[in-house]
Amino acid sequence: MTNRIDSTDKAKELIHTLEAQHGALMFYQAGGCCEGTQPQCFEKGGYFPRMNDAMIGLVEGYEFWVDRDLFEYWKHAHFTLDVLEGFGPGGFSLETPLGKTFKVHYRLFTEEELKELSPVKRSE
Repeated sequence: MTNRIDSTDKAKELIHTLEAQHGALMFYQAGGCCEGTQPQCFEKGGYFPRMNDAMIGLVEGYEFWVDRDLFEYWKHAHFTLDVLEGFGPGGFSLETPLGKTFKVHYRLFTEEELKELSPVKRSE
């Protein structure tokens, strides 16, 4: 199976830091513009996906949810979760007080990868 999401070592390190501070986590990436385009990290259950949003995979064991409309746009792309220094859009993401922000890099799946894509879970 081809994973739809992976993470960099920097992202994994930050996830473990946040996990130690907050416990179980979850990620959500909304559609739209501005701050909604950055992935947000919450305590597990701190955000409720909307009907038909897509859970594209796990990052260090934690669900990564994508807005239903954004998923339709990016369903042929692989996500790589990364971290940047500095403040991103701000808001409610748990890494903000640490002066960091999560970011996703995208690349299109190859023809071979498309044949082996892992399924998504949809919220009800």
